[in-house]
Amino acid sequence: MIFSFLTSFFLWLHPVHISVTEINYSEKDKTFQITSKIFIDDLELSIRNDRKLPDLDLLSPGGGLTTDKLISEYLLKRLRIKSDGKALPLNYLGHEIEDVAVICYVESAQVRKARIMEVINEVIHETHADQSNLVHVTYLGPVKSARLTREEPEFVFSFNAKP
Repeated sequence: MIFSFLTSFFLWLHPVHISVTEINYSEKDKTFQITSKIFIDDLELSIRNDRKLPDLDLLSPGGGLTTDKLISEYLLKRLRIKSDGKALPLNYLGHEIEDVAVICYVESAQVRKARIMEVINEVIHETHADQSNLVHVTYLGPVKSARLTREEPEFVFSFNAKP
């Protein structure tokens, strides 16, 4: 009981700023299917600052804006993927709310094979200096992971397997 209280108190004093992005290759579709889980309050604050709308409610934006439009514009500027040196077009598919997080769904253009994948994830970096974006990539083998920060927002994954 005391440990739980102390842990909660510590997290309240030192909030965690983290997102998790999973990038999975679909053999069937020949695309990378991407899910990003981001804390709603951090995402809302970042979009508020980006759009200079201090009273914006991300889940009920009003004024002709939609949650998907706001998230899509924000996310696609800050999450980028290159395959073998070429930028992959990304298509925002939508989102869903899960507790205190928003899960964003994105899909890449078709990719026949990739030897090298560069992932740039700058989500929330402009808002929180201690933001960590964990990236997990599954492509023709075991999961490869990286932690991206404001100081190091990109990582290059290499793959030896042939499709």
